Amino acid sequence: MGDEPPTGSPFAQLDRLPPEVLAGLIAALDALAAQPEIQRVRRAAQTALLPLPGQRLLDAGCGAGEVARQLAALVAPTGEVVAADFSAAAVAIAALRHDGSRVRYAVGDMTALGFADATFDRVRSERVLQHLADPDAAVAELVRVTRPGGRVCLVDTDWESLTADGLPDELTAALRRHLAGGAGPQHRSMGRTLRRRLVRAGLVDVITEPITCCFTDPDDAATVLPMFDRRLPMPAGLVPDGMWEGWFAAVDAAAARGEFLAALTIWTATALRPT
Repeated sequence: MGDEPPTGSPFAQLDRLPPEVLAGLIAALDALAAQPEIQRVRRAAQTALLPLPGQRLLDAGCGAGEVARQLAALVAPTGEVVAADFSAAAVAIAALRHDGSRVRYAVGDMTALGFADATFDRVRSERVLQHLADPDAAVAELVRVTRPGGRVCLVDTDWESLTADGLPDELTAALRRHLAGGAGPQHRSMGRTLRRRLVRAGLVDVITEPITCCFTDPDDAATVLPMFDRRLPMPAGLVPDGMWEGWFAAVDAAAARGEFLAALTIWTATALRPT
């Protein structure tokens, strides 16, 4: 398998991180997986994917493998899920958490998957494309390994939909300018582009669903929105230098008044490979 060029996102460079930083990012992924709004997004994606007993599934960008293990229960007893990730460290952690279900773990690059054409009945990828240098190459590979008549389900974030209330307008405007200048994921609008990418890849019957995740508690928001996570150093570069203290002072004040609000839209897009 090839090597997808790493982006500035720490999630795209897990294998290059010091062990303590890697442990922190895995803990962040675990908290994300347990977050009710993310669970709501995943339920919608699972419904759209429509996994059935006996099918073979691919979870591309599996992280710690929790979704792959959930899907394995739905294709049991004879189906199988392949959980693949670019990060060998993530795959190792996923394998350590194996629960005995029919999941096989593999290291792989989404732009050069080591599987034969038409290998899988269902293929999914969640919040990975936003980090890739060539997301359309990855979509093409996901389509290639899907059998004719099979389903591809993509889940990703539209970071440009991020909104907040209860904070001073000048602070939120400064944060938006900072994000627009290139901070954060490489493809900030990825979520709303999923439909177009699937159409251009030749898939049919594309169904999209925007799911707005809403948070009224900063600590709850921090599990999904790193710019509200004060545990991160200058929250992962998403809060401009010199604004950190004022930003979190404003967040705390909004929470104390009961006025804090943050929202973000995550999209699911599911389509069929033509027969």
